[in-house]
Amino acid sequence: MVKTQNNSNFLAVYFIAIGAFSLGMSSYITAGLLPLIQHDFNVSITLTAQLVTVFTLAYGLGSPVIVALLPENKQKQGLLSALFIFFIANFISAIAPDFFMLLVSRLLAGIGAGVYLAIGIAIATTVVDPQQRGQAISIIMGGMAAGTVLGVPIGLLISNQLGWQASMYMISVLGGLAFVGLYLKLPIIQNITVQTLREKLKLLSDQRVLKILLISLLAAVASLGFYTYLFPFLNSSTFGSVQNITVFLWFWGIGGILGSVLVGGVAKRMSNKKLTSWIMLILSISLLMIPLLALLSPWLTLLPIMVWGAVGWALQVPQNEQLIIEREQKGGGELAVALNESALYLGGAIGAGIGGLIFHFDWSVWYLPVLASFIVFIGFVFQIMKH
Repeated sequence: MVKTQNNSNFLAVYFIAIGAFSLGMSSYITAGLLPLIQHDFNVSITLTAQLVTVFTLAYGLGSPVIVALLPENKQKQGLLSALFIFFIANFISAIAPDFFMLLVSRLLAGIGAGVYLAIGIAIATTVVDPQQRGQAISIIMGGMAAGTVLGVPIGLLISNQLGWQASMYMISVLGGLAFVGLYLKLPIIQNITVQTLREKLKLLSDQRVLKILLISLLAAVASLGFYTYLFPFLNSSTFGSVQNITVFLWFWGIGGILGSVLVGGVAKRMSNKKLTSWIMLILSISLLMIPLLALLSPWLTLLPIMVWGAVGWALQVPQNEQLIIEREQKGGGELAVALNESALYLGGAIGAGIGGLIFHFDWSVWYLPVLASFIVFIGFVFQIMKH
C-alpha cells in the first residue's frame, strides 16, 4: 500500500476505533439479549440463538468474500459503505417488526462489521508513519475490546430497563458517529494498484500469509475454546465450585483492553515475529497456571486470567501488522486481514467443539486448560521455527 502524505493523522484512527467499539459491542451483546428477544417474538430459544449464528457466519465467512470483490482504489468508499450497512442494520434490528426481519438485519450487521474491521485496519496503517502501524492497530483493537468488555454490560444493563432495542439503538448511534467522523476526516488513499480477483486469490498460496493465519487459528482454538467452557471449569468441585464467574470475566476483559492498548508501544520496539513468539509463550504459561492455582483457590486464577485476556487480545496487533507488511508490495492486505478474522472465528468454533467432546466423553475438566496450553505451545514452537 502507498502511504498518504498525512502520516500524523491519528484522528481518523480514533474514529475507526469508535466504529470498532460499536462492532465489539454488537458482536457479543446479542447472546445476552436472547431471553428478552425470545419473550418479545415468542419463538424458541433454539431459533432465537440463530441470531448469534447468522451474525458470526456472516462476519467470519461472508466478509472475506466481500473484501475480495472490493476494488483496492475504493478503500474509503468501501469502509464507509460497510459502516453504513452496519449502522443501518443495527437500526433495523431495533425497529424490526418480526423475527425474520431481525434475523436478516443481524446477517447484514455481521457482513458490515467484518468488512469494516478488515478495511479499517488496513487503512489505519496507511494514514500513520510505518513505525506507528502497530500502535494504530492496537488503538482499533483496544476499541473493539472496550466495546466487548464495557459496552456489552452497559448495554445489557440499559436493555434490562428499557428493552433489548435500546442496545441496538446505542450501537447504531455509535456507528453513525464513526461514519460522520470518517466521512469528514479520512483521506482518500491514492495511487493504489488495482488487482483482479484472480490476482487477489493468489494470496491463498502465499506460504508466509498462511503461516501467520495458522498461528491465529491455533491461538483461537485454545483461547476462545477454553473461554467458552470457563464456567463449567471453575464450577467443578475440583476447582472451587464457583457459582458466578462475572468477576473472572471482567478480569479477562480488562486484561484484553490493557493488552490491546499497551501492545502498540511494545510493537514499536520489537519485531512482530518476536512479539508474537513472546505472546504465544506467555499465553501458554498463563493457561497452564489457571488449573494449578485453582487447586489452591479459584481467586488465585484472577491474575493468569487477566494475563490470558491481555495477551489473547494483544496477539492480533502483531499478527495483522505482519499480514499488512507481507502483502504491502503484492496487494490484498485487506483480504489477508479479513481471512485472519475468519481464522479466529473458525478457531473458536473448533475449540468449542473440542471442549464439547471432552464433556461428551466425561473426561476431567483438567483437559480443558491443559490441552489449550499445549495447543498454544505448538503454535509457539511453530512461530519460532519461522524465524
